Amino acid sequence: MTFSIVARSADGAAHGVAVASKFLGAGAAVPAAQAGVGAVATQSYANLAYRPQALTFLASGVTAPFVVQALVAGDAGPVPQRQVGVVGPDGAGGTFTGDDCHPWAGGTAGDGYAIQGNMLAGPQVVDGMEVAWLASAAEARLGYRLLAALRAGDLAGGDRRGRQSAALLVVAKGMGYGGSSDVWVDLRVDDHPDPVAELQRLLELHSMYFERPDPDTLIPLTGLVAEEVRDLLSRAGHSGPDLDAVLADWAGIANLEERIVTGAIDPIVLDQLRAA
Repeated sequence: MTFSIVARSADGAAHGVAVASKFLGAGAAVPAAQAGVGAVATQSYANLAYRPQALTFLASGVTAPFVVQALVAGDAGPVPQRQVGVVGPDGAGGTFTGDDCHPWAGGTAGDGYAIQGNMLAGPQVVDGMEVAWLASAAEARLGYRLLAALRAGDLAGGDRRGRQSAALLVVAKGMGYGGSSDVWVDLRVDDHPDPVAELQRLLELHSMYFERPDPDTLIPLTGLVAEEVRDLLSRAGHSGPDLDAVLADWAGIANLEERIVTGAIDPIVLDQLRAA
């Protein structure tokens, strides 16, 4: 009773899952991913054991379509009611829909992605997700590509019972908070009247607070810019001889510490400082 996409970035560095459902907290059950290995979504009378099993198979070099076959073959439960999608570090994704999944149910897969859903408004949900995925810019951040596909499915009718939850999980080596984790994005909307739209809002906030600045956009912390920043910080109650240190102190309180770079200022940080 869910629709999802599992995919990897064009450069193969990131893997992720986006899911939505008329189900409380779908993000707690459906997605799993491991940096450099792949991602999996288990749904429709989900077998949560598929998550570690799929990642173990992928880590040993089994391709995604064969991982799907292995999961199904080793399942002693109601396989005709299962649905699963898997993507690995390279090659095509794999997807499976059991014959007894609630209609409409089905999926599709291609190079670097798998899309699947059950109890949907119709095949246009999966079709719309695939079109949106393929149309998105390959260089775009994976989280935004996944969310664009999820939104397309939602707009095409999504889960025919309605809306309740959505989630986004993206992993990549060293892309987590402070560089000490591989979890790049882990956002869940567990119970909301428009969960995909709410997930979009949260992803934009996540980007502002936790993504690292684009080096090409950094503004040198010198001259008039430095004077303005020092003045703004002073008005906010932060002052001292070392402007970098003072700015970093303010940014830590504002939860913008991931965007601090010595000797420069991120335009996003400057905008937030001006609005403070």
